[in-house]
Amino acid sequence: MSSTVLITGANRGIGLEITRQLVARGDRVIATCRTPSRELAASGATVEANVDVSDSASVEALARRLEGRPLDWLVNNAGQLSVDSLDQLDEPAIRRQFEVNALGPLRVTAALAPLLRDGGKVALVTSRMGSMGDNTSGRRYGYRMSKAALNAAGVSLAHDLAPRGIAVAILHPGYVRTEMTGGNGDLEPADAARNLIARIDELTPASSGRFLHSNGSALPW
Repeated sequence: MSSTVLITGANRGIGLEITRQLVARGDRVIATCRTPSRELAASGATVEANVDVSDSASVEALARRLEGRPLDWLVNNAGQLSVDSLDQLDEPAIRRQFEVNALGPLRVTAALAPLLRDGGKVALVTSRMGSMGDNTSGRRYGYRMSKAALNAAGVSLAHDLAPRGIAVAILHPGYVRTEMTGGNGDLEPADAARNLIARIDELTPASSGRFLHSNGSALPW
Protein backbone atom coordinates (compact mmCIF):
# COMPACT_ATOMS: atom_id res chain seq x y z
CA MET A 1 0.00 0.00 0.00
CA SER A 2 1.39 3.40 -0.95
CA SER A 3 1.88 6.15 1.60
CA THR A 4 1.58 9.92 1.47
CA VAL A 5 4.88 11.44 2.56
CA LEU A 6 5.93 15.04 3.14
CA ILE A 7 9.64 15.83 2.99
CA THR A 8 11.28 19.14 3.88
CA GLY A 9 14.45 20.36 2.18
CA ALA A 10 13.73 18.16 -0.82
CA ASN A 11 15.36 20.21 -3.59
CA ARG A 12 18.82 18.65 -3.34
CA GLY A 13 21.05 16.15 -1.58
CA ILE A 14 19.52 13.57 0.74
CA GLY A 15 16.04 15.08 0.57
CA LEU A 16 15.99 14.88 -3.22
CA GLU A 17 17.13 11.26 -3.15
CA ILE A 18 14.51 10.27 -0.57
CA THR A 19 11.92 11.94 -2.80
CA ARG A 20 13.08 10.10 -5.91
CA GLN A 21 13.19 6.71 -4.23
CA LEU A 22 9.78 7.02 -2.60
CA VAL A 23 8.18 8.21 -5.85
CA ALA A 24 9.83 5.30 -7.68
CA ARG A 25 8.26 2.76 -5.35
CA GLY A 26 4.82 4.31 -5.72
CA ASP A 27 4.44 6.59 -2.72
CA ARG A 28 2.75 9.98 -3.04
CA VAL A 29 5.37 12.57 -2.12
CA ILE A 30 4.86 16.21 -1.19
CA ALA A 31 8.31 17.75 -1.55
CA THR A 32 8.86 21.09 0.16
CA CYS A 33 11.73 23.53 -0.29
CA ARG A 34 12.51 27.22 -0.42
CA THR A 35 13.58 27.17 -4.08
CA PRO A 36 12.84 24.17 -6.32
CA SER A 37 15.54 22.62 -8.46
CA ARG A 38 15.19 21.19 -11.96
CA GLU A 39 15.91 17.77 -10.50
CA LEU A 40 13.08 18.08 -8.00
CA ALA A 41 10.66 19.33 -10.66
CA ALA A 42 11.45 16.21 -12.69
CA SER A 43 11.05 13.82 -9.74
CA GLY A 44 7.33 13.23 -10.05
CA ALA A 45 6.63 14.63 -6.59
CA THR A 46 4.14 17.35 -5.79
CA VAL A 47 6.37 20.36 -5.11
CA GLU A 48 5.53 22.95 -2.47
CA ALA A 49 8.01 25.80 -2.96
CA ASN A 50 8.69 28.90 -0.86
CA VAL A 51 8.56 26.84 2.34
CA ASP A 52 11.07 28.13 4.90
CA VAL A 53 11.13 25.95 8.02
CA SER A 54 12.69 28.82 10.00
CA ASP A 55 9.63 31.03 9.34
CA SER A 56 6.47 30.25 11.32
CA ALA A 57 4.24 32.11 8.87
CA SER A 58 5.64 30.09 5.97
CA VAL A 59 5.06 26.80 7.78
CA GLU A 60 1.56 27.78 8.87
CA ALA A 61 0.72 28.73 5.27
CA LEU A 62 1.87 25.29 4.15
CA ALA A 63 -0.39 23.65 6.73
CA ARG A 64 -3.35 25.65 5.43
CA ARG A 65 -2.63 24.67 1.83
CA LEU A 66 -2.49 21.00 2.81
CA GLU A 67 -5.66 21.04 4.92
CA GLY A 68 -7.69 17.90 4.28
CA ARG A 69 -4.72 15.92 2.89
CA PRO A 70 -3.75 13.24 5.45
CA LEU A 71 -0.07 12.33 5.78
CA ASP A 72 1.40 8.93 6.62
CA TRP A 73 5.01 10.10 6.99
CA LEU A 74 6.61 13.42 7.81
CA VAL A 75 10.34 13.54 7.04
CA ASN A 76 12.06 16.57 8.57
CA ASN A 77 15.18 16.74 6.43
CA ALA A 78 15.89 20.47 5.93
CA GLY A 79 19.09 21.55 7.63
CA GLN A 80 21.96 24.00 7.64
CA LEU A 81 25.65 23.64 8.46
CA SER A 82 28.02 26.50 9.28
CA VAL A 83 31.59 26.16 10.47
CA ASP A 84 32.75 27.88 13.64
CA SER A 85 35.28 27.49 16.42
CA LEU A 86 35.91 28.96 19.86
CA ASP A 87 38.10 31.72 18.46
CA GLN A 88 35.75 32.43 15.53
CA LEU A 89 32.21 32.32 16.86
CA ASP A 90 29.58 33.55 14.42
CA GLU A 91 26.59 34.16 16.66
CA PRO A 92 24.13 35.03 13.85
CA ALA A 93 25.07 31.79 12.07
CA ILE A 94 24.66 29.82 15.30
CA ARG A 95 21.19 31.31 15.83
CA ARG A 96 20.29 30.55 12.21
CA GLN A 97 21.26 26.91 12.68
CA PHE A 98 19.03 26.69 15.74
CA GLU A 99 16.14 28.16 13.75
CA VAL A 100 16.60 25.71 10.87
CA ASN A 101 17.95 22.56 12.54
CA ALA A 102 16.16 22.53 15.90
CA LEU A 103 13.13 24.83 15.85
CA GLY A 104 12.40 24.14 12.17
CA PRO A 105 11.51 20.45 12.54
CA LEU A 106 9.60 21.17 15.75
CA ARG A 107 7.47 23.93 14.19
CA VAL A 108 6.83 21.82 11.07
CA THR A 109 5.79 18.80 13.14
CA ALA A 110 3.55 20.91 15.37
CA ALA A 111 1.88 22.56 12.38
CA LEU A 112 1.35 19.33 10.45
CA ALA A 113 0.55 17.00 13.37
CA PRO A 114 -3.21 17.41 12.79
CA LEU A 115 -2.70 16.04 9.26
CA LEU A 116 -0.75 12.97 10.39
CA ARG A 117 -2.78 9.79 10.44
CA ASP A 118 -2.91 7.91 13.72
CA GLY A 119 -0.23 5.25 13.44
CA GLY A 120 1.87 7.47 11.18
CA LYS A 121 5.58 8.21 11.35
CA VAL A 122 7.78 11.25 11.91
CA ALA A 123 11.46 11.16 10.95
CA LEU A 124 14.05 13.69 12.08
CA VAL A 125 17.22 13.72 9.98
CA THR A 126 19.73 14.73 12.63
CA SER A 127 23.47 14.11 13.02
CA ARG A 128 25.79 12.16 15.28
CA MET A 129 27.47 15.56 15.71
CA GLY A 130 24.61 16.26 18.10
CA SER A 131 25.86 13.44 20.32
CA MET A 132 27.77 14.47 23.43
CA GLY A 133 29.03 10.94 24.00
CA ASP A 134 30.43 10.80 20.46
CA ASN A 135 32.08 14.24 20.42
CA THR A 136 35.82 13.66 20.19
CA SER A 137 36.88 16.73 18.21
CA GLY A 138 35.01 19.80 19.49
CA ARG A 139 34.34 22.88 17.30
CA ARG A 140 31.22 23.38 15.13
CA TYR A 141 29.29 24.82 18.06
CA GLY A 142 26.18 25.92 16.21
CA TYR A 143 25.70 22.67 14.34
CA ARG A 144 26.43 20.42 17.32
CA MET A 145 24.23 22.42 19.69
CA SER A 146 21.32 22.67 17.24
CA LYS A 147 21.39 18.95 16.47
CA ALA A 148 21.59 18.06 20.18
CA ALA A 149 18.51 20.24 20.69
CA LEU A 150 16.79 18.45 17.81
CA ASN A 151 17.57 15.08 19.40
CA ALA A 152 16.00 16.28 22.67
CA ALA A 153 12.93 17.46 20.79
CA GLY A 154 12.69 14.07 19.09
CA VAL A 155 12.45 12.25 22.41
CA SER A 156 9.72 14.62 23.60
CA LEU A 157 7.84 14.19 20.32
CA ALA A 158 8.02 10.42 20.73
CA HIS A 159 6.28 10.74 24.10
CA ASP A 160 3.75 13.34 23.00
CA LEU A 161 2.71 11.51 19.81
CA ALA A 162 2.64 8.04 21.38
CA PRO A 163 -1.08 8.23 22.35
CA ARG A 164 -1.90 8.46 18.64
CA GLY A 165 0.40 5.56 17.76
CA ILE A 166 2.73 7.90 15.85
CA ALA A 167 6.36 6.76 16.02
CA VAL A 168 9.37 9.08 15.83
CA ALA A 169 12.74 8.21 14.26
CA ILE A 170 15.85 10.22 15.17
CA LEU A 171 18.28 9.34 12.39
CA HIS A 172 21.89 10.15 11.50
CA PRO A 173 22.29 9.67 7.72
CA GLY A 174 26.03 9.05 7.77
CA TYR A 175 28.81 11.24 6.40
CA VAL A 176 27.22 11.97 3.04
CA ARG A 177 28.76 13.64 0.00
CA THR A 178 26.43 16.61 -0.52
CA GLU A 179 26.68 20.32 -1.16
CA MET A 180 26.30 20.86 2.61
CA THR A 181 29.49 18.87 3.29
CA GLY A 182 31.37 20.43 0.38
CA GLY A 183 31.28 17.12 -1.48
CA ASN A 184 33.16 15.35 1.31
CA GLY A 185 31.98 12.12 2.88
CA ASP A 186 32.01 8.35 2.58
CA LEU A 187 28.44 7.78 1.39
CA GLU A 188 26.51 8.83 -1.70
CA PRO A 189 23.15 10.61 -1.17
CA ALA A 190 21.28 7.76 -2.88
CA ASP A 191 22.77 5.21 -0.47
CA ALA A 192 22.04 7.38 2.56
CA ALA A 193 18.46 7.86 1.37
CA ARG A 194 18.02 4.12 0.89
CA ASN A 195 19.24 3.47 4.43
CA LEU A 196 17.03 6.17 5.93
CA ILE A 197 13.94 4.85 4.14
CA ALA A 198 14.72 1.36 5.47
CA ARG A 199 14.90 2.67 9.03
CA ILE A 200 11.60 4.55 8.67
CA ASP A 201 9.95 1.50 7.08
CA GLU A 202 10.87 -0.63 10.08
CA LEU A 203 9.98 2.03 12.66
CA THR A 204 7.31 1.01 15.17
CA PRO A 205 5.92 2.58 18.35
CA ALA A 206 8.16 0.18 20.28
CA SER A 207 11.29 1.67 18.67
CA SER A 208 10.10 5.29 18.74
CA GLY A 209 12.46 7.89 20.15
CA ARG A 210 15.71 5.98 19.57
CA PHE A 211 18.81 7.72 18.17
CA LEU A 212 20.10 5.59 15.31
CA HIS A 213 22.66 5.62 12.53
CA SER A 214 21.03 5.02 9.17
CA ASN A 215 22.79 1.63 9.12
CA GLY A 216 20.62 0.64 12.10
CA SER A 217 23.21 0.87 14.89
CA ALA A 218 22.36 2.76 18.08
CA LEU A 219 24.17 6.04 18.76
CA PRO A 220 25.05 7.51 22.17
CA TRP A 221 23.27 10.65 23.31
